[in-house]
Amino acid sequence: MEISFIGAGNLAWHLAPALENAGHHINEVYSRQLQHSRQLISNLYDAQTHSDLNFADSPSQLFILAVPDDALETVCSRLVLPEKAILVHTSGNQSLSVLENWMTIYSDIPVQTGVFYGLQTFTKGQPFMDFRGVPLCIEATDKETEDVLVRLGQELSDIVYIITSAERRALHVAAVFACNFTNHLLAIAHDLTTTNGLEFDLLQPIIRETIRKGLAVENPATVQTGPARRGDLTTIESHLSWLAMHPQLAEIYQLMTQSIKQQYS
Repeated sequence: MEISFIGAGNLAWHLAPALENAGHHINEVYSRQLQHSRQLISNLYDAQTHSDLNFADSPSQLFILAVPDDALETVCSRLVLPEKAILVHTSGNQSLSVLENWMTIYSDIPVQTGVFYGLQTFTKGQPFMDFRGVPLCIEATDKETEDVLVRLGQELSDIVYIITSAERRALHVAAVFACNFTNHLLAIAHDLTTTNGLEFDLLQPIIRETIRKGLAVENPATVQTGPARRGDLTTIESHLSWLAMHPQLAEIYQLMTQSIKQQYS
């Protein structure tokens, strides 16, 4: 399949090479920052940078929107696609109907729309992701487009689901808790150790064991430990006293503690 990317950030960095490795051809990469598109095409076979959002003469059949959610409408309002193009966004949060409505408003020709959402954390500059274990969530406005996207997904991953926009949003919220918030808590733990003359490495064994146990059971709630789970008020008050000099962290500690206590009350 002939494919073009609109956006050259974290996701595109991994997805574009994966598609090429699966036998597809990346024609063009557009980015507001030319240097970003140049960096991406340096990892591709013979893709070219595209200077604007007019793709009317493009040979591509599939156009992948790999841009932040708050840029989607602006991009769609300026996007010109060839006839019979398929346009997909890669957002976990934006509905398919929003994309469909934008193209109805802004495009002079009919455009088939869909969603091609990879449930993974992607970081530009990291080694290329093996998509075989990445869940791909597919949605489309019609069965023909859905079939195209499912086949494409199955060429990349062993985990392909057809899910609705509402289901995808719930999944995305859950992923923020599981991934982004977890990483932020690790960053807080890093700061707390290093600013007190301790090595963050001391926490790595307990971090690994926590993740191992949580993934080994059907419900991670069954392996919850700690003072909130035990109802150890003395320890909780001691921790909050120590955190008095960090009011924002104390608030996070209290919210997390209350959430755990409510779950087991």
